[in-house]
Amino acid sequence: MHFLDQAKIFVRSGAGGPGAVSFRREKFMEYGGPDGGNGGKGGDIVFEAVAGLNTLIDFRYTQHFRAERGHGGAGANRTGAGGEDTVIKVPVGTQILSDDKEHVLADFTEVGQRRVFLRGGDGGRGNMSYKSSTNRAPRQHGTGWPAEEMWVWLRLKLLADAGLVGLPNAGKSTFINAVTNAKAKVGDYPFTTTRPQLGVVSHRDREFVIADIPGLIEGAAEGAGIGDRFLGHIERCRVLLHLVDADGEDPVAAYRTVMGELDAYGAGLADKPQVLALNKVDTLDEELTAELADMLRAESGADVLPLSGATGAGLDAVLDRLLEEIAPPAPAADQAGDDKPWSPL
Repeated sequence: MHFLDQAKIFVRSGAGGPGAVSFRREKFMEYGGPDGGNGGKGGDIVFEAVAGLNTLIDFRYTQHFRAERGHGGAGANRTGAGGEDTVIKVPVGTQILSDDKEHVLADFTEVGQRRVFLRGGDGGRGNMSYKSSTNRAPRQHGTGWPAEEMWVWLRLKLLADAGLVGLPNAGKSTFINAVTNAKAKVGDYPFTTTRPQLGVVSHRDREFVIADIPGLIEGAAEGAGIGDRFLGHIERCRVLLHLVDADGEDPVAAYRTVMGELDAYGAGLADKPQVLALNKVDTLDEELTAELADMLRAESGADVLPLSGATGAGLDAVLDRLLEEIAPPAPAADQAGDDKPWSPL
């Protein structure tokens, strides 16, 4: 299945059905009069977040969604049937943006979340509703309220607990392959990852979701390389795992570049909790690894964990740190055996 995280679609609710113009004419019935019923309500455009979807690829082939129009009223004061709603199913994490992408109109973060996005028009009035003491035989009727329509953008932001960031060839794909069942492409050239990858990590009887995005280069926030398009997929992550290539030309400069792009993108990415890891330490001796770790520690002010995604060295320590940030352990019960729930008060 191809991955698609943006799509533009046209949505239109159903117009209301017209009211009827009808007069009662029955044999042996002494009184007649208007009996035209109202028109039916038009169908709504409804968005629903469902499980099992992680791409917007279906919207590449189906881009127009229209709800059914309400049916017309009838004689004997019969109201027309309402139009059928059109339910558009989207992945969890989908946002609906205005045509100019300036406004977020809806945000779906939970399975089963539904929203009536465009309401169908109300049905028109039948001629019976126009009857009065001075207008005993009205012939006017309502045509029904018009439909609502608009173009919108769908943007998918994958929901993950942890996000991987780093320069191209920092070893992100190797890492996610080592700790999950993901089958990310690995190669000795930049941008082997061209679309986000999701994987589920099982560690110490707990599970969390980790997302790998294409590598960042200087100027990504302005569109260089693959650009900042995929950074939106880590906006909702609780923690970022920042991988720095120990075998690169200048690991400290690499760290600065990625942090600069996160800051330029905004959305609070630069301020998210981070776990900083010096990757590919299997290619260096211990002395050089310690020297590079000290330099990164001085630059970032954070602990630097040595890591080798290829050999597995340091994986447990990195995953432990990620778990601490994602779900800190609950305070231990006091020694007196009080089993009341812990409270800071």
